[in-house]
Order: sequence, then C-alpha cells, then structure tokens
Amino acid sequence: LCDVCVCVCVCLHACVCMHVDAYVCAYVRPCVSCRFELRVIIYNVAEIPLDEAATLTGEMMSDIYLKGWLRDGAGKKHKTDVHYRSLNGEGNFNWRWIMPFEYIPAEKVMVIKKKAHFFSWDKTETRRPAVLQLQVWDNDFFSLDDYLGAVEFNLCNMPPPAKTSGKCCQEQFGDPTIGRKPKKEYVNLFDSKRLKGWWPIRDIGPEGEIIHAGMAEMELEILTKDDSEAKPAGESRDDPNLNPTLDPPNRPETSFLWFTSPWKTFKYIIWKHYKWWIIGILLLLLLGAAIALFLYSAPGYSVRKAFGFN
Repeated sequence: LCDVCVCVCVCLHACVCMHVDAYVCAYVRPCVSCRFELRVIIYNVAEIPLDEAATLTGEMMSDIYLKGWLRDGAGKKHKTDVHYRSLNGEGNFNWRWIMPFEYIPAEKVMVIKKKAHFFSWDKTETRRPAVLQLQVWDNDFFSLDDYLGAVEFNLCNMPPPAKTSGKCCQEQFGDPTIGRKPKKEYVNLFDSKRLKGWWPIRDIGPEGEIIHAGMAEMELEILTKDDSEAKPAGESRDDPNLNPTLDPPNRPETSFLWFTSPWKTFKYIIWKHYKWWIIGILLLLLLGAAIALFLYSAPGYSVRKAFGFN
C-alpha cells in the first residue's frame, strides 16, 4: 500500500493537491485443518480413594472406571469397563480409546464443526485448544455414580509422565497460584508423538485446595491420518487389537459384581469373613439333630427293651 501526494499547478495562480493510493493485491490462503487421531490406553490406576463400605462385610472399596473425552464437544465420550471391588485403590484395565479430531498445527487449535442448535441448517466452526479431559468414577448400581478425581492435559503443553508409580506426584503439575513450577518442563505431544508412564489424579478439597486422588498409568499417542491407517487399532480390546496388542487385565479373583456370581460371593465374601460363624452354626444344627433323634427314638427303644421285644 502506497500513499503518494501529487501537486498540479493550475494557471500559475493555484495548485491542486491530490493523494493517490496504490494497492498491491495478494492472495492469503487460510489455514487448513488436518485429520489427527489421539489414542489413549489406560493400563492401571493406583491409590484411588475407597468410596463406600461393602454391605455384608463393611470393608471399604470402590468399583472403579474411567471416562475420557476431548473438551468442548470434539467427539464422543469414552468409558472403560468397571474394575469391581477394588479393596486397595488399584484398578487394572488395558483399555484403548480412539479419538479422531481436526487440528491446525500452525495455530495449535482443534477445529470443531457442529450445529449451534437443533434448528440450525449449517454447522458452525469453532476453534479450541486440544485438551484431553479424564475422570475417575465409582460405579453404583442402585444410585448415581460417585466422582473420585480428574486430570486434564493440554496436548500442546502437558507435563511428562513419571516412569514409575513411586515417582508419580502432584509436583509434575505446576501451580501458578502458589508460584510452584512443574517438576519437569512441559512437552508438546504433537512433537513427542507418544508418551507413556504415570500421571497424578487430582481432586478439589473442601477449602478449594488440590488434593491427591490417585495416579494413572497411561499411554498417549498422536497419529496423522496416514499413520493411523498404516497402524490400525480397535477400541477397547476389539479387533484389530494391534499397535500394541492389549491382553485382558490381570484382576484379582475378588473383582466381580456380587449378585451376578453367587458362588464367588459366597467364597470370597461370606465364607472369608463368616467362616467360623458358619461352622459353629452347622455344628449346633448337627448337635440339635442328634439330640432330637435321640429323644424321638429313646421311648420306643426303652419299651421294646423292657418287654423283651427285639
């Protein structure tokens, strides 16, 4: 854009001053979104709060499962299966989520296309940060599920995982409210491509403070459209169960839904905690049956013996 001032003399007695604007036309191509795929594998969780007491035994336990989604409505919500009767806060899953989304690398934002409301004709495009939201819940059959904790990651600026559960701590996240810096520099998952390890799970305390609510062993991987087609994988442990292959979790025998397994309920809950009560009751019943049989048989036997009948 140029601005030129031109003066033209008229009849030697006056002049006209003019501004000439010159524009240079250029075509600016808008940023185009690319198809990416986020794969999340939930391996294990530990130190999850025990939320409820067992009905028959009074033991503290939790029926643990996890939910996950990309924030701001970018795709569906995902859910693992339930690890029933966790007595020590541990849960085993080996469960995979697949989350496709549109992303603009230059702007580091997701592109979300959806109708503003039910009666809209066209979809509205919005751009939001790529944030993974993950929550831990306690499954309740006869009431609403209980929230146990959560963690969220901005995929462009997230804490690296700890290599072992013993090194996993809340200091992996920075806390600007108290001036605490993260334990390690944050990383960009789109640059790292793949991260695997342990991340802490957090909850909000009664006074608004952040409290420890467990930890999760996970694997996060970003793939382009071509890479995802070259490395197929199925949801949960469905076919194709590849890249990597996920085996069924090695859960303890006490992990089951009590009313669907009567024998396990008796073996691992009733017999384990009330074994001596059951044995004592059976012995009392046998003794009572023996006494009743003696009282029933004694009169007839005594009469036959008195009169010499065989």
